[in-house]
Amino acid sequence: MNNLALGAIRPCLEGAIPATMATCAADGVPNVAYISQVYYVDEHHVALSFQFFNKTRQNILINPYASVLVLHPVTAGFFRLHLRYLRTETGGPLFEGMKAQLAGIASHSGMANVFRLLGSDVYAVQRIEAVEGEPLPAPPARSGLLGVVRHCSERLSRCTALDELLNVTLATLTDLMDVRHAMVLMLDPLTQRLYTVASSGYATSGVGSEIDVGDGVIGVAARERTPVRIMHMTSAHLYSQAVRSSLRADTPALALDLDIPYPGLSEPHSQLAVPILSAGRLLGVLFVESPHDLQFNFEDEDVLVAVAGHLGAAIDVLQQSPEPAEVLTPAPVPPVVTGPPLQVRHFRANNSIFINGNYLIKGVAGAIFWKLVTDFAQQGRTDFSNRELRLDPSLRLPDVTDNLEARLLLLQRRLIEHGPLIRLEKTGRGRFRLALSHPVELTEMA
Repeated sequence: MNNLALGAIRPCLEGAIPATMATCAADGVPNVAYISQVYYVDEHHVALSFQFFNKTRQNILINPYASVLVLHPVTAGFFRLHLRYLRTETGGPLFEGMKAQLAGIASHSGMANVFRLLGSDVYAVQRIEAVEGEPLPAPPARSGLLGVVRHCSERLSRCTALDELLNVTLATLTDLMDVRHAMVLMLDPLTQRLYTVASSGYATSGVGSEIDVGDGVIGVAARERTPVRIMHMTSAHLYSQAVRSSLRADTPALALDLDIPYPGLSEPHSQLAVPILSAGRLLGVLFVESPHDLQFNFEDEDVLVAVAGHLGAAIDVLQQSPEPAEVLTPAPVPPVVTGPPLQVRHFRANNSIFINGNYLIKGVAGAIFWKLVTDFAQQGRTDFSNRELRLDPSLRLPDVTDNLEARLLLLQRRLIEHGPLIRLEKTGRGRFRLALSHPVELTEMA
């Protein structure tokens, strides 16, 4: 069968199985080599990764015609692409997409220098032929994915708070796409780190765990602002190392067993990270993974990109909605708290908070918590508003997109995991209460 459509064999371009590329020198001597990427551009073009100044590269610059043999990862059918070299791109969306895929692989293999993309070689697909053989039956075509996007969009449009948005997003993935492991991370623009605000399917939530932009599949998707999809076994080792090294750098004297473990699978076989963008700004990353190979294909990627886009727009709308004006109400009677005091330590170096010797949170969320417990200890205050936090210069919130709701949600969920003695309770739009069952004893450290 000849003259197949490129879309009909797109699973062959998923990168699960290396392709082989044949070129010919000016004197007619052929050369065959493995190629790292055969990247789908559109129905008439593919891009191949240019990583080395090797014989293949020399041949193609002299004789622009090549053939590439690809294998269907499910049916084991072979297909031959007849290509003509057009150009090499060293920047732009195509290059960044391929670069991100390679960087995501390299970050888990310790081969960042080897997997360095020099350019994206764009080829016109002149003809596709099926190689004679006896492939396995093709899997049935998937359906209903557009309905998933519609369902999620409708539910997100009814949300009025960040926690609702995150819960709806994760529930959509679980209920309608059978995604068993997922998380949402938000970007801290001050530190350029991503912190987990919601997750599903893990033994521990990992809320508060951090990843540097550029680390692993999640960090690369954030840095390049493009989806990154891995279809084979990887390792969460670098994530846990990144979290621990960031804590060590901030406060060398702290015990390293007090950080927040990254919740990811220990042996993931499929991963997909999609940036959450709005108006050209990076807000965070939506991430899914599976212990099974070939779990997420390009259709799953399309759905997650659409869902992340709706989520980003909804987050932006909430952030830009005017907050309710301050209402002057009589100061509440300070609650009566009894029992042994909670020992709360605050490290000014990075706003780390420890309660009874156990690590709680750091960064801006830590600074917020320290303000709340200080006001409680000194004034008996328990009721606060988002507005006053935004106007408090000691918290050093950024001028634009401060992500205050995300930080408060992070703090609220960390307190729930920490135990029942301190809670943050929402009392209305833009208002919340610090609920304590014990007095606090505060200690501030350098």
